[in-house]
Amino acid sequence: MRQLFELCAEDRDIRFSPFVWRAIFCLAHKGLEFERTPLMFLEKEPYADSDHTALPVFKDGDTWVTDSLQIAEYLENTYSENPLFGSTVALGQAALLNNFFNQTIVAGLFPMLAADVCDQLTSENAAYFRKTREPNFGGATLEAVREKRGDMVDGFRASLNPIRATLDKQNFLCGDAPAWADYAAMGPFMWARVISDFDPIADDDPINIWRERMLDLFGGLGRSAKTV
Repeated sequence: MRQLFELCAEDRDIRFSPFVWRAIFCLAHKGLEFERTPLMFLEKEPYADSDHTALPVFKDGDTWVTDSLQIAEYLENTYSENPLFGSTVALGQAALLNNFFNQTIVAGLFPMLAADVCDQLTSENAAYFRKTREPNFGGATLEAVREKRGDMVDGFRASLNPIRATLDKQNFLCGDAPAWADYAAMGPFMWARVISDFDPIADDDPINIWRERMLDLFGGLGRSAKTV
């Protein structure tokens, strides 16, 4: 049995982790059936045998795999159909792209979305989230940081120019069809879509056009996800 442990809000149908969404898209790309297991931040016992404390965690039979990029690599090496990378060169380049997406998209969205995440958690999980995340803001509350997101969004959008320039020339980051890089970039935008009514992307942005294509993939997998 394949099982993906994913992060959820108090409403367990709200699955918001950007890293989990990357894994979900990769599994869908491979055409693999799997069970989705929603867990809150403090519910770590179900995946304790993975020796990992953060989600996503993927279990394939007796094999545990952690981290969204490692999950993608495992799927590529284990299931040959529907390649995610296409070559060892592309797989090697994924580490660079993964760092770019994390340091640009995920890090850029985090201050704008953190309070929205906290709003959707149980009191115990919210306290944990606040205690572990607010130090990133020099002691400012999550809510105080959220109040400034209108001042942050232009800089965030400008940071995405390499993605925008790519999409000006092709429909997906990987070319004519989506693959790993598209899923790695889309994960953070699913996070924003699921957990907040704040949209960090303008309607007329080429990234929004690409995002709409991504939402329709796999029978509308992303579009059908429950949002707040």
